[in-house]
Amino acid sequence: MTGQLRLHPLAVPPLLAERGIDRVLVFRVPLTVRFRRIDVREGLLLRGPAGWGESSPFWDYDAEESSAWLLAGIEGATCSLPEAVRSRIPVNVTVPVVDPARAHQLVADSGCRTAKVKVADPRTDLSSDCARVEAVRDALGDGGRIRVDANAAWDVDEAVAAVRDLDRAAGGLEYVEQPCPSVDELARVRRRVEVPVAADESVRRAEDPVAVARAGAADILIVKAQPLGGVRRALAVVEQAGLPAVVSSALDTSVGIGLAAHLAAALPELDHACGLATTRLFRGDVAERAIVPEDGSIEVRRCQVDEEGIVEGDPHLCARWAARLDAMVEVIDG
Repeated sequence: MTGQLRLHPLAVPPLLAERGIDRVLVFRVPLTVRFRRIDVREGLLLRGPAGWGESSPFWDYDAEESSAWLLAGIEGATCSLPEAVRSRIPVNVTVPVVDPARAHQLVADSGCRTAKVKVADPRTDLSSDCARVEAVRDALGDGGRIRVDANAAWDVDEAVAAVRDLDRAAGGLEYVEQPCPSVDELARVRRRVEVPVAADESVRRAEDPVAVARAGAADILIVKAQPLGGVRRALAVVEQAGLPAVVSSALDTSVGIGLAAHLAAALPELDHACGLATTRLFRGDVAERAIVPEDGSIEVRRCQVDEEGIVEGDPHLCARWAARLDAMVEVIDG
């Protein structure tokens, strides 16, 4: 726990108390760099008989969509986790929208052999993205893998052109993540480029997360435990889709990362590094012992919250999250 991070207690709603939750905390922690257009990460931590769970939906998600994140938090706090078939998970370093020198340094310092590079941000253009990717390649060397994430920013023609340029800049991309918003667009891009296509938003924000696989619109699934409603629900999606999976962070604290690591550990096959090294983007962590990568991998373990960081609740912050929690509970309660 650092001086920049504090935990604020909330009253436990009756529905959660009935499920065994005995403590709810709000966390708020600054990020080291702007990521996903935010500078500060907020969310909830839930304590139950199985340990700690996390529910940290972004503020642009409504109560209906956010309720899946609450289900994931409840599962983490109250349920046993699937049996693990591996004890460590290979991870990628995440490179935000930063200048090439900073990108090079992030990769060089990471110890990872795979890098995920954010591209297509409104603050940059394609030439800047290519320069960032080139710097990442230089830091990784010939043997490292580079994947890029466009967060559904392009139309089909833009995606095809950008993927080809970025593939050249990388000296070969492992895959491009969510180049376009819709399943149909992903399928059209996939037919026109040689680079494999991975689906993220078309899985975690879809009414039917398996539709992208049925449509032949992706080569790889990006799965995130919180948006899919928890570890077991995410495992079911992977099984139904029948595609290789990459388990990724929803910009979780170490509590959420620990649960996501159990998801990755339970997959029958794991052919790609996972996006679970994002705690390095936080200025502090809620856990007594944070999950950080060592030699390009993380340990599979649950995390305990550092309760010494609990302070008297910030009234404005707690009121916002109490109202949001009530709205999510109402959705779950039906």
